[in-house]
Amino acid sequence: MENKKTALYSLHKKYGAKFVPFANYEMPIQYSNGIIAEHKATRKKAGIFDVSHMGQLFIKGDNQLIEDLEKIFPIDLKKILLNQSKYSFLMNEDAGIHDDLIITKIKDGFSIVVNAACKKSDFELLKKKLNNKYEITLSNNLSLIALQGPEASLILEKIIPGISDLKFMNGNFFTYLSENIYITRSGYTGEDGFEISIKDRIVKIFVEKLLKGGAKLIGLGARDTLRLEAGLCLYGHDMDINKSPVEANLKWAISKNRMITGGFIGHQKIKFQLEKGVDKIRVGIKPEGRIIARENTAIFSEDNKSIGEITSGTFGPSVQSPVAMGYVNNLFSKINTKIFLEVRGKKYPATISSLPFYKKNYVKGVNK
Repeated sequence: MENKKTALYSLHKKYGAKFVPFANYEMPIQYSNGIIAEHKATRKKAGIFDVSHMGQLFIKGDNQLIEDLEKIFPIDLKKILLNQSKYSFLMNEDAGIHDDLIITKIKDGFSIVVNAACKKSDFELLKKKLNNKYEITLSNNLSLIALQGPEASLILEKIIPGISDLKFMNGNFFTYLSENIYITRSGYTGEDGFEISIKDRIVKIFVEKLLKGGAKLIGLGARDTLRLEAGLCLYGHDMDINKSPVEANLKWAISKNRMITGGFIGHQKIKFQLEKGVDKIRVGIKPEGRIIARENTAIFSEDNKSIGEITSGTFGPSVQSPVAMGYVNNLFSKINTKIFLEVRGKKYPATISSLPFYKKNYVKGVNK
């Protein structure tokens, strides 16, 4: 089956993108300047990411919808303000992560941004869990653009006045070319930035405007190095259906109040893990020297015991060193623990590190 293309495919070609198949889409991995240049452009100024392959779900409903969604998501939806966003998960009964997502309260319901590879299954799962009681739609005419970097606000404000007033993880509707667009102050690079939900038919004009403002197009390659430096997970690699939020070291995203009240899918397993601990846990890892440990690299203790596996690894252009994340036996998860990574049949020294590797530069006055 032929891979799908986003509404920006022709624009990517125009600017010299190299494409790769990703989640059944033809996506730009990099442009002519290369991954490192794109990474640095995002950290120094602003980068434009086409993330239109991701799913945009919309659920309409009243207060009963909130009650029903709280049976699914481990967050306190009653406390979310209008236009506020929260990071959360779809889990199974064993607390395995079916998908991670961003849920935003909007007028008449919620919008949910989900991962590209999971969007159809998420859509069907939510319909089933909600017993088809609500109007649920999976958009097929909206693009999603991320503008990330220290100058993102300056560039976007000239096109959409008023966006600089948005707080972190908050959004609102704005107007562009007489169309409603929805903008949230969020992103996945560790920098200040925005995600813009916009109609397919006007997205090329919008992105060209961002380019004229000084932003650069960024591919999936630099998106990966940026998010890894920021210690952020990639679904299907650093988390999946076989790992819980506790094992993924993401328990901060589970509402403390909901842990007391319970009632959501996977609650009993999460409660057990929080009380008794877990056998394995996601950690940051800093290889010594210049060796890069890629996904599936085996991790060993100082006495040569197999204790885990790398799930993401690369060279971090901003921190000027290799960085990685992986799962290790909880007994070896303490910061500064010495470990070894087996790369091409040879073991190299590394250290368990705190996360993130790169200090996050979210907008001041964040609304956590």
